[in-house]
Parts: sequence; C-alpha cells; structure tokens
Amino acid sequence: MMTIRRVSAILYAIVSGVVVAFQLALAAGAPWGEYAMGGAFPGQFPPGLRIAALIQAALLVGLAIIVLARAGLVALWSRAARWLIWVVVVFSALSFVLNLITPSAGERAIWAPIAFLLLISSAVVALTSSSAQPAH
Repeated sequence: MMTIRRVSAILYAIVSGVVVAFQLALAAGAPWGEYAMGGAFPGQFPPGLRIAALIQAALLVGLAIIVLARAGLVALWSRAARWLIWVVVVFSALSFVLNLITPSAGERAIWAPIAFLLLISSAVVALTSSSAQPAH
C-alpha cells in the first residue's frame, strides 16, 4: 500500500537522483560550476572540486537509502534509519538555507526549490508513522 510516507520517500529518492546526476556531471567536467558552490567556479570544476562532487553524490545516495529504509522500502540500514532520518532532515534543512542565501542567482533559482522538496519529503518520512494511511 502506498502511504504518504512511502510516496514522500520515493519523491525524495527521485529528486535526489536528479541532484546526484548533476554532481556526477560536474565531476565529469560539465561546465555548470556557476550553479554550484555559490557560483565561485563558473565553467568546469577544478580537479579537487570534481572529487568533492563525487563525494557529495555518494553522500546523497546514502541519504536517499536512509529515507527509503525509514519508509520501509529497502532493508538496508532499517534499524539505524529510525534516528538517521533526523540527520537527513537536518542536512536537508541546512541545504535549503544555504541554497537560499547563496550569491549565485542560478543556484538559488534551481537548487532552493529542489532543496525545499528534499526537506519536506524527508520531514514527512520522519514524522509519519509506518501505518499512516493515505487520505480517501
């Protein structure tokens, strides 16, 4: 059965997948630096930031696994997900705030709404019970 918790977890995973794809593209040399890291490195990222983009992609995959585990959609880390979900919510809140205050207008326009979706969907997963039923 698709509960609000599971729908929110799937939304989180899909949106995270978009962000992971962006980070992987940056790591591969896509010239989109003006849309990341406050726009401080327009064009292609230097080698050190390409590695950082790979690390961020891996971190985002881990966060998505936690959200999916807390919603009962994957078995990996299911026990730890009870408290790790709050790490995801805090990380998402911090990401949202940072994307709101970035000096890069492009980053604000693209990533602040995405970070807001990640915050709301992770918070729904954190705050709803596993037996929460969808509205009829």
